[in-house]
Amino acid sequence: MPALLRPAVAVLGVACLLSAASLASSGPAFAQANQAAPAQRAEPAQAPALKQIALTDKQIEGVLAAQKDMDAITEKLPENAAPDPKAVALLDAIAKKNGFAGYDDYNNVIDNISLVLGGFDPATKKYVGAEAVIKAQIAQVQADKKMPAKDKKQALDELNDALKTPAPAVENKANIDLVTKYYDKLLAALGDDEN
Repeated sequence: MPALLRPAVAVLGVACLLSAASLASSGPAFAQANQAAPAQRAEPAQAPALKQIALTDKQIEGVLAAQKDMDAITEKLPENAAPDPKAVALLDAIAKKNGFAGYDDYNNVIDNISLVLGGFDPATKKYVGAEAVIKAQIAQVQADKKMPAKDKKQALDELNDALKTPAPAVENKANIDLVTKYYDKLLAALGDDEN
């Protein structure tokens, strides 16, 4: 998905997103955000700040309903290209059809969901916080005897960098309970385009 159309959760840290997508046990929850990571790595200072909101069931259900249609459009778009006005109009229309004010509103909800998902332990499906997830991934990479040394060093460097730039705390604690309620559905919907 082009970085210009889907702002990833830059606040989670590019390294966390890259490593999470590459580790088998971390699941596909971060995979969607991973695609924008190269552009963010080149220009980290320009990443927009996350506007945290209190999520609702209606918003999450809207994301779940819209995701397949959104992916159908964004999968056809070239990487790192200027946004196509027709595609942007279609994405905006899909967002509105599913209860959002527009595509920007939809993306803000996705970003808030991703902030919470970034703190879930994929093995237990429990919220433990992004720092705990990153530390568990570091331990997993260190214990992996099959990973080539070069890849291991790169993954550890990225994960350690992610620890230095932690994600913001989830301001709306009720979002954790709400994302927990929809965890499996969100994981399936937000990870489908990577499988």
